[in-house]
Amino acid sequence: MSFEEIFPKNIDENAIKLIGLDWMLITSGQKEEYNMMTASWGGLGMLWHKSVCFIVVRPSRYTYEFLEKNDHFSLSFFSKEYRETLNLLGTKSGRDIDKMKDIELTPLEEQNTVYFEEAEIVLICKKLYTHDFKKEDLPEFVKEKVYKNGDYHRLFIGEIMTCYKRKND
Repeated sequence: MSFEEIFPKNIDENAIKLIGLDWMLITSGQKEEYNMMTASWGGLGMLWHKSVCFIVVRPSRYTYEFLEKNDHFSLSFFSKEYRETLNLLGTKSGRDIDKMKDIELTPLEEQNTVYFEEAEIVLICKKLYTHDFKKEDLPEFVKEKVYKNGDYHRLFIGEIMTCYKRKND
């Protein structure tokens, strides 16, 4: 295996850069049937005495269906050489194309979810909590700028069960 297991607290990278600028690949499902999407909104931290991540996904996204029916999901973070792949995975739907046919990523499976061998960092997460964003609870500028069409995200909070970092050879 090209990864070593580390504690989430030992992730050296800045979470804002890692998620917001470098992007992450959210994946849910098993090798027989899974989907993934690129995302740049989320976070890492502590909640209820656990290391957690949070992600937000719109119900219109195909990956949402997988997140709803599975207890686990993964977050995979890649080097810059995979930027074009992440762009494709964030703009095309798994409902319309076979995403794995057009990319060169190797799926691996652990704890009933898929992640990718080419990633630099992988978080295997178990769903702890979900919450739907509600129009009446959002600031006006967010409703106007992000939710003009009323397609509000669902928040998923996941306990980080396993954290992998690519081994330096």
